[in-house]
Amino acid sequence: MSIKVVLVLLVVAGLLGIGIGYFLRWLVALGKRGSMELEIKQMMLEAREDAKRITAEAEKKAQETLDQLKGELKEKEGEIKRGEERLIKKEEGLEDRRKNLESEVEALKVKIEEVKQIKERAEKLNQERQEALTKVSRMSVEDAKEELLKMIEKNHEEDLMVRLQKLEISGQERLDQKAKDILTSSIHRLGNSVIDDVMATSVQIPNDEIKGKIIGKEGRNIKAFERATGVDVIIDDTPGLITLSSFDPIRRHVARVALENLIIDGRIQPAKIEDVVKKAQEEISKIMKEKGEQAAYESGVYNLDPKLIMILGRLHFRTSYGQNVLYHSVEMAHIAGILAEELGADPAVARAGALLHDIGKAVDHEVQGTHVEIGRRILQKFNVDERVIQAMQAHHEEYPYETPEAIIVQVADAISGGRPGARRDSVENYIKRLEDLEAIANRHDGVDKSYAIQAGREIRIFVHPDKISDLEAKKMAREIALEVENELKYPGEIKVNVIRESRALEVAR
Repeated sequence: MSIKVVLVLLVVAGLLGIGIGYFLRWLVALGKRGSMELEIKQMMLEAREDAKRITAEAEKKAQETLDQLKGELKEKEGEIKRGEERLIKKEEGLEDRRKNLESEVEALKVKIEEVKQIKERAEKLNQERQEALTKVSRMSVEDAKEELLKMIEKNHEEDLMVRLQKLEISGQERLDQKAKDILTSSIHRLGNSVIDDVMATSVQIPNDEIKGKIIGKEGRNIKAFERATGVDVIIDDTPGLITLSSFDPIRRHVARVALENLIIDGRIQPAKIEDVVKKAQEEISKIMKEKGEQAAYESGVYNLDPKLIMILGRLHFRTSYGQNVLYHSVEMAHIAGILAEELGADPAVARAGALLHDIGKAVDHEVQGTHVEIGRRILQKFNVDERVIQAMQAHHEEYPYETPEAIIVQVADAISGGRPGARRDSVENYIKRLEDLEAIANRHDGVDKSYAIQAGREIRIFVHPDKISDLEAKKMAREIALEVENELKYPGEIKVNVIRESRALEVAR
């Protein structure tokens, strides 16, 4: 019985404990709720104060901004007002100017009308005077003018002729002097040295024993070398020297390079010869390209086709009367450029025409035709400017002079080829050419004396004025020129100058 009571008491005690716990918890919750409400109220009060403060600051800033904008607005209004005042003043000034101009225009109209009236009166008076003169003289104005000119011409014919002759001589002298100045300047600025070359090239050898190696057993090596290079190898008793001969300068230089390399290597046999010759050809091709590019650069001629540059470089190995053709062409390009600038022509076309004028000589031993015609075909093939072709094709007068640049190229060729020392010739041939020139002139009737001058570039012939007339002198010059062309061989041109001088002599006592 007591156990049950104890259990009941325990249950009752547990229930009471639970109830008391819940009651205490409720009390605690009520306390926390009250404190939270106080905190919320406090936060709300602070928020209201912050809002009032921010609103007050915002209103203050807005007021300041508004005041500032009002000030700026007043300034803008003031500026606009001042601008309007200035415009009003300008309009007033323009209006005054317009009124003044209108008054001036009216005054000018009045003056123009007055001038017209005066001019009409003057023309009328002039016409009346001419009519009166015509009635008196019974001649028209044109007839009177013609009669007056005839009278002046008749009375002063001799004076007019003398004056015309003086003007003609003076003008010719000025033109001659100007031409001489230009040509002299061109020659002085480009008096370059000339590199000689011949039809044979000599190769130095260290000793004469190498000659046997070059010849080989039964001439096998020398035959292989000549077959590979296309040149003649001349081995004689001259010590320390072997001569290579060929009309083709490129073959000759290939052979020289190949032979020098064979001598350095020491192994001379047919297979080695072919290999060395092939390498020498490649080396010469490289030299031709470099020389062509260098010549074009020095001459100021650009944008040429690489194949045309290679053909141009071949002229480095070509000579004409001892003058290197490539150096001659570069010198001509400089001279042509100077002349073109002096005469108002196109310097670029003149330089290109001069540089390429002898391009046909690079292959004239391989292609039929004159070097001028071959050169034209080469330039047309590589689409060179037609003006350049016209400039180069007339330098030997095979084609007419179509442009000023063509004449300049011809003159540059004569300067470069004809200046002293430019081209080499033997003394015997030189003297013989001068003697032949004078002999051709002296065999004509009426010739008093003749002189070959300017290194054989001119033959000056003096004739008897009582035997040869002016027309006969002109005919004689033509005949002598044709005979020189048919009988003599010479580079360039020879000028035939026949002089007929008439003198009247009287003695005053």
